Amino acid sequence: MFKGGMPPMGGGLNNLLKQVQKVQKQIEEYQEKLTQRTFEASAGGGAVTAVVNGKKQLVEIKIKKEVVDPEDIEMLQDLIIAAVNEAANKAEETITNEMANLTGGLQMPGLF
Repeated sequence: MFKGGMPPMGGGLNNLLKQVQKVQKQIEEYQEKLTQRTFEASAGGGAVTAVVNGKKQLVEIKIKKEVVDPEDIEMLQDLIIAAVNEAANKAEETITNEMANLTGGLQMPGLF
């Protein structure tokens, strides 16, 4: 048994810990930059455009006035939902791919 119940730290473990700390710092920097990034998508041939940030929060919505029909509010609602969902999906896909590149494909649950 090792003194104190822990095996001695070898050079390989120290290097691994340094790498983990480096990746952790890169992830923190990436998360900070995400708040400044935006992802845009439109629906209805550009009738409705939604912009979400890197936290997948809606930050802007643009609606062309020609699609505002008081007789067909449901269509406008559907276009808004479609545009917002598509923008959020773009954000999610981009973040997932960039995180995989950053972590070398290592799955790190709970980061996003």
